[in-house]
Amino acid sequence: MGLPELHDLDATALARALRVGDVSPTEVLATTLEAADRVGTALGAFATLAPEVSRAQAEVAEAALVAARRDGTSGATADDPGALPPFLGVPCPVKDLTMVSGVPMRAGSAAVGPFTPAVDDGVVTLLRAAGTVLVGKTTTPELGLPCYTEPDTGPPARTPWDPARSAGGSSGGAAAAVAGRVVPVAHGSDGGGSLRIPASACGLVGLKPSRGRVSPGPSGVDGAGLATHGVLTRSVRDTAAFLDVLARPWPGDTFVGGDVAQSGTRSRELLTGADGPPRSFAAALAAPVVHGAHGRPLRVGLLLDPVIAADAAVHPACADAARATALLLADAGHEVVEVAPPFPAERWDAFAALWSVGALQAPVPPDREHLLVPLTRWLRERGRAVTGLEHATALAGVQALTREVAAAWAGVDVVVSPTLAQPPALVGTQRLDDDPATDFAAQTAFTPWTSLYNLTGRPAVSLPLGETRVEDPDGVARTVPLGVMLGAAHGDDALLLSLAALLEQAAPWSDRRPLEVS
Repeated sequence: MGLPELHDLDATALARALRVGDVSPTEVLATTLEAADRVGTALGAFATLAPEVSRAQAEVAEAALVAARRDGTSGATADDPGALPPFLGVPCPVKDLTMVSGVPMRAGSAAVGPFTPAVDDGVVTLLRAAGTVLVGKTTTPELGLPCYTEPDTGPPARTPWDPARSAGGSSGGAAAAVAGRVVPVAHGSDGGGSLRIPASACGLVGLKPSRGRVSPGPSGVDGAGLATHGVLTRSVRDTAAFLDVLARPWPGDTFVGGDVAQSGTRSRELLTGADGPPRSFAAALAAPVVHGAHGRPLRVGLLLDPVIAADAAVHPACADAARATALLLADAGHEVVEVAPPFPAERWDAFAALWSVGALQAPVPPDREHLLVPLTRWLRERGRAVTGLEHATALAGVQALTREVAAAWAGVDVVVSPTLAQPPALVGTQRLDDDPATDFAAQTAFTPWTSLYNLTGRPAVSLPLGETRVEDPDGVARTVPLGVMLGAAHGDDALLLSLAALLEQAAPWSDRRPLEVS
C-alpha cells in the first residue's frame, strides 16, 4: 500500500487494512512519524512526539495481529473482529491538555514547566484499550483557553487548506494533524467549541458529545460541566466508532449520559432497533434518519442570527452553507423552520464568569505567573474578582438557561447553524496581546454559536459542508472549508450522528483534499 493511499484512509478503513495484513502497525507508524516530522512540523500540529512509546505500542499491536492471522482466529478479518481491539495499530495522538503516562506535557504554557505524568487520563486508558497508537501530544493554546492555537511554547497550528490561516482552537494541533493526513483521527476536547472550531477551520467532523456521555474519570472532575473529550475525524463513521470507545462511565461520575436510557426518544430508537437490545453508535448509522419519533418528519430549526454576540458580523458564505444544509434536510423529507436565538446575548455573561474562574483554577506557581500570555493573565484577574456569590449565581444562571433553551427549542428536533461566523482567520490576527479584552470579545464574535452547547450540555457536531474563496495578504486566492453545526437535545448524540451520515451521503466531502504541504 502506497504512502498517499495509506494516509487518505479514515481510521475505520485503516483498521481494516491492518486486520487483513495489507499493511503492518510498524509500517503505519513509520509513515506517520515521517509525516509528523514533515507535514506536522509545517502545520504546527505537535507539541511533542513519542516515538519510543508509540513504537512499543505498534510492536505489541503487530504481534497480536500476526498471531490472530496465524491462528485463524476470528479477530483476523475486518468483518469478524472478534476480541481484538477495534482500532489495533491505528495512530491517534492526544491533545496536550491530557495526561499520557511517560510522555511530557506543558498544556501549551511557558508558565508550566514540562512534566511527565506517571498515569494516563481515563480517555487515554480507553484509547489504549481500543488499540490505538498514541503517536504524541498535539498543540494546544495556553490551558486550552482561546479559539486559536498560537502558544508561546511552539509554532501556531495552521489549517492545511491555507497555511497562512489558523487551524482554530483549542484542539488546533489535533485538527491540523488529521486534516494534513498525518493521522486519521486525533483526540481533542471542547469547553466552548474547541473541537468544532478547528473542525470548521480544517474541514473535519467534530462532535461535542452530550454532557456526561464521555466521563473525565477516574482522576478528572466535571467542574461546571462545560468541557468534554472527543475526537476529530474525516468521516462520520469514525466519529461514531470513537464515541463508542470513549462513552464509558467511571465510578463516581457526577453527570450520567453514557447509556441508552439517557438518550432522547429518537436516539433511543436508533440505539436499540426493532428488537430492543442496545447497539453501538457506529451500528446506529446503519439506520439513517428518515422520519422522527412517532413516524413524523423531523423538525429542523435554522438559526442564522448570532447568539452570544448579537452584533457579530456573519460572513455570507457561512450563512449560505447553513441554508444549503437545511435544504438538504428538507429534500430528505424533513420540515425546516427558522428559529431565533433562545436567549438574549447578555445572558451569556454567566459563561464568561465561569470561564475566568476556570482559568484561575489552573495550578500556576506565583513565581511563574508572569510567563502566562496576556489573555490568560487577564482572565485570571477577572476570575479573582468573581465573588463566591457571583460564582454560585453564575452556576444557577447556566442551569436556568439550560431550561430556557429546552423550552425555546422544544418544537424542533435539531438546530442547524454556521459553526463559525467567519472563514479561518489569518495566523496572528486573533491573538491581541496588547488588548486581551478586545481579544476575548473578538473570540465571542468569531464563535457566536458554539458555547451555547457547552452551557446547556447539548450535543453538537460540525460538518465540513461549506467552502469559500479567500485572498491572503500575498494576493493568492485559496479555497477554505466552512463548518455547519447541528445541535440537538441532551442525549440525542445518535440522532446527530445519523443525520450527519445522511448529509455525508448527500454532499460527500471525502474527495476534497487540502493543499499538499511539503
